[in-house]
Amino acid sequence: MSFMKPSALYMFLTTYVSFRWMPCQSWGFLRWPGLDGFLRLLVVVLLWSMFSEIRYITSNSMHPTLREHDRVIIEKASYYIRSPAVHDIVTFQDPTQQLGDKEEIVFIKRIVAKAGDLVQVNGGCLYVNGIAQNEDFIAERPRYESNLTYVPKGHVYVLGDNRNKSYDSHDWGPLPVKNIVGRYVMCCYRPSES
Repeated sequence: MSFMKPSALYMFLTTYVSFRWMPCQSWGFLRWPGLDGFLRLLVVVLLWSMFSEIRYITSNSMHPTLREHDRVIIEKASYYIRSPAVHDIVTFQDPTQQLGDKEEIVFIKRIVAKAGDLVQVNGGCLYVNGIAQNEDFIAERPRYESNLTYVPKGHVYVLGDNRNKSYDSHDWGPLPVKNIVGRYVMCCYRPSES
């Protein structure tokens, strides 16, 4: 038996017609993909525009997780399949906004409690169902106190990571899930500090 003899698998791959062509052997792979490729690209662009968007952060309410002027990708499809979860960062329409207002106001905050939970901020700590939460992602401990609040069905409780500079559920109460626009996926652009 010789170790220099080509294996059966090598012989099959080099003689089988469809495996012989490689894109790097010709410049044909740079051609316009044709109608089929154009339609695939169109479908991808349409799905992207329907189920995701890029949002601009206008305040420091989510600092240090997100900074002012960051651009973030928001996906809008997952909450058709599953319910919002604790620690999801979501964008939502302002629940205090009146129907006649011209401009839609959208916030971004973190879900800290879901339907059926009891929430309270006391002594610089967030309590959910009487258990102090370990929140290593917040800018500083809250300097305010809030009453014990029950989160009703179809609602979530949202707070900004910059607790002392955030207009959130401690001001206006639990957020209706129907107001949620989408879920934060990633930061796609962060301007450099000047």
